[in-house]
Amino acid sequence: MLKSLYHIFRNECPNCHKGKVFADKSFFFSFGFPKMNEHCSHCNYKFEKEPGYFFGAMFVNYGLTVGQGIITYLIASPFFEETFDLRIIPIIGVVIIALSCFNIRLSRMIWIYMFKNYSM
Repeated sequence: MLKSLYHIFRNECPNCHKGKVFADKSFFFSFGFPKMNEHCSHCNYKFEKEPGYFFGAMFVNYGLTVGQGIITYLIASPFFEETFDLRIIPIIGVVIIALSCFNIRLSRMIWIYMFKNYSM
């Protein structure tokens, strides 16, 4: 499990761990919609198995976003007097928007690794 997380955050091919999934140089600090390679440059592994393959990655992205919103609330809530102050909502919104580009990449990597053939 830890090895898979290591390879996910390094943007490595799930098959050979040498090629890159995304064409962007930086996995963490790239803004805009990610440009994916169609095949691994090293082993020719096809990343998108079928049309609409990454539709399921939206559910992973949703889970990541909800988790980040909850963590942001737990971190920011001690700075407010009331239990749920409405001023915390823009803070959560800014964090979610700031991490959205990273979440797209991460959710696609998690989706690819979830359906990787582990029998090899």
